[in-house]
Amino acid sequence: MTRYVALLRGINVGGRAKVPMAGLRATCESVGCTDVLTYIQSGNVALTSPLDPARLRATLEAAIAEQLGVAPVVVIRTHRQLADVVAANPFPTDPENVHVAFLAEALDKDQSAAAAGLERPHEEIAARGTEVYFHLPNGMGRAKLPELFGRRVKTPATVRNWRTVNKLVEMSAS
Repeated sequence: MTRYVALLRGINVGGRAKVPMAGLRATCESVGCTDVLTYIQSGNVALTSPLDPARLRATLEAAIAEQLGVAPVVVIRTHRQLADVVAANPFPTDPENVHVAFLAEALDKDQSAAAAGLERPHEEIAARGTEVYFHLPNGMGRAKLPELFGRRVKTPATVRNWRTVNKLVEMSAS
């Protein structure tokens, strides 16, 4: 049994793809997950499962579509992987303005080059394997860099702020 975090992309954003957290917990439990905890309303689930990450992702995506009527991309990380994300933060002096894009798969060479070439005044980006860190001193709402990244790099991703990332490390440790 492994402790994971499932990150759902695009639910409960702007009134679209509404998913109640109680329903999400029940769906995870219906496919054999245990110790299921959710955090805020944006699709963050800590859970325990005997499945490997790829099988867990496929199982959750199918169950969520069937039981909840939405089809989000689900990104899976282990507790250790999340702890490593925190340890690898390339912008540690300003954590309140750091966001992390969790990618469904690692960037290929061309996508990494495209990400590295993105620049915006007062915004920074750093790709690290299956995560991309954004330093956005003016906040996510006014930032241009994540949008540019999304247009150039087609790998599915879901973004979380630094506070949420740290909370998910804490939740997945239990």
